[in-house]
Amino acid sequence: MTSGHIPVLVHEVLASLQPKSEGVYLDSTVGGGGHAAAILEAAGPPSRLVGIDRDPEAIAVARDRLRHFGDRVRLIRGDYRELSFLVSDLHPQGFDGIMYDLGVSSLQFDDPSRGFSFQFEGPLDMRIDRQSGGPTARELLHELPEKDLARIIREYGEERWARQIGRHIVRARKGQSLETTRDLAEIVARAIPRRFWPRRIHPATRTFQALRIAVNQELEGLEAALETAVGSLKPGGRICVLAFHSLEDRVAKQVFRRLAAPGAVPAVNILTRRPVTPSAEETARNPRARSAKLRAAERRGAGDGH
Repeated sequence: MTSGHIPVLVHEVLASLQPKSEGVYLDSTVGGGGHAAAILEAAGPPSRLVGIDRDPEAIAVARDRLRHFGDRVRLIRGDYRELSFLVSDLHPQGFDGIMYDLGVSSLQFDDPSRGFSFQFEGPLDMRIDRQSGGPTARELLHELPEKDLARIIREYGEERWARQIGRHIVRARKGQSLETTRDLAEIVARAIPRRFWPRRIHPATRTFQALRIAVNQELEGLEAALETAVGSLKPGGRICVLAFHSLEDRVAKQVFRRLAAPGAVPAVNILTRRPVTPSAEETARNPRARSAKLRAAERRGAGDGH
């Protein structure tokens, strides 16, 4: 893994968080450290930032990228879904801003050994934390019943051809021809009739997304984690959630709407009535930004109204 990661919607994130020099910030998915560096630079000293990530390899990259900020940065290997257990140790006084950049980073996508992308030949791993001991994508593909595979692909990939893809996967694994990312991509391409291939993306895109979400349980606990994060903000503190597919974005939207309702505890004011998306210029520079959606909210104090 290298530090070539390009953070998405950086200016929009900073406009939402409004970093200040006395602030303390939390990057719950620090990845390669791109957003963390931008927050610290915009805030200036003596602002501080705590960065969390499940992937020890990402923590190593972020540590190198953020080294020049010295003791203004604290990096911790951990899961943002465990924030309720971590926050008392991280900063019990509360944060001025919290950032979530959900999904998998370019650092992980571009490493063939991780198995996240059909663009590279590699093992069907897809674990964000390879030291976790959890099941790999290969294990799910070889062990789950056809109906469960179809359900995962349909629900997490929003793939209309999920049933046919599940059937082709089971047929392929019987012949021991399902071992690499390329094997899976070819199986999915054969399962979907050519005339129904999507125009803008590879036919296997949604299936790879679905398996990655299932392997890493990315949606499980996200709702509770975001609510815990809002509760960890100081009054007036802000939270940004950057999502790259509709399922994650929908969770963020629903959490913010619920916490903006009268009587909600903790309570927020929604700062983005509609998600902020990248400009044409940004997607031209970084095509992977095209599906990004940013939502932001501000924690209300006990006596604040709407």
